[in-house]
Amino acid sequence: MTYEILIALIGFAFVSSITPGPNNLMLMASGANFGFRRSLPHMLGISIGHSFQVTMVGLGLGQLFVTYPVAQTILRVLSTAYLFYLAWKIANAAPPSEGEAKGKPLTFLQAAAFQWVNPKAWYMAIFAITNYAQGDGVLWPALTVAFVFACTNFPSIMVWTTLGTQVKRLLTRPSLLRTFNWTMAVLLVLTLVPVWIE
Repeated sequence: MTYEILIALIGFAFVSSITPGPNNLMLMASGANFGFRRSLPHMLGISIGHSFQVTMVGLGLGQLFVTYPVAQTILRVLSTAYLFYLAWKIANAAPPSEGEAKGKPLTFLQAAAFQWVNPKAWYMAIFAITNYAQGDGVLWPALTVAFVFACTNFPSIMVWTTLGTQVKRLLTRPSLLRTFNWTMAVLLVLTLVPVWIE
C-alpha cells in the first residue's frame, strides 16, 4: 500500500466513522442513558466487530452480494427489522437510577453482531476493500485495511459517546430524557431511508 493510498484510507475511515449513522446514534443515546464507562463494551464491540467484518469482506465475503443479489434484499429486511427493534429499545430506555430493568447498554457481542445487519457498516467495508486493499494476496491487504479502520474508528465513536454523556447534563428531567430518547430512535429509523431509496 502506497503512502498516498494509506492517507486516503485513513481519511475515508475517519469521515465514515465519525459521521452520523446507526452506530453513532446508538452510542450517543447510550452515553446519555448509561454513561461512558457502561457504554465501553458497546464501543469496543463496534470497533472490533467492524474490523472483523472488513477483514471478512476482504477475504471474499463481499462477493456474496454480486453472486447472489437476493442477499442484498435479505440484508435490507434483516437490518430494517433489527434497527426498528433497537429504536424501540432506545425510545424506552431509562438511566440505571430510574430502574435497571428498563434498559441496559448493548454488550460487546451484541454490538459486534450488529455490524452484520448495519447497512452503513457494510458500505464502509465494501468500499474500503474495493478501493484501498492493495498488495500481494488477499489476507494482508484485508488485515491492513481492517487495522486502519480499528485505529481510526474507535476514537471517532468515542466522540459520540462523550457527546451523549455531555447531553445527559441537560436532561435533568425525565420528560427531557424521554424526548431525547424518542428523538434518537426516530433518527435511527431515518438512517434506513438511503437503504430503501436507491
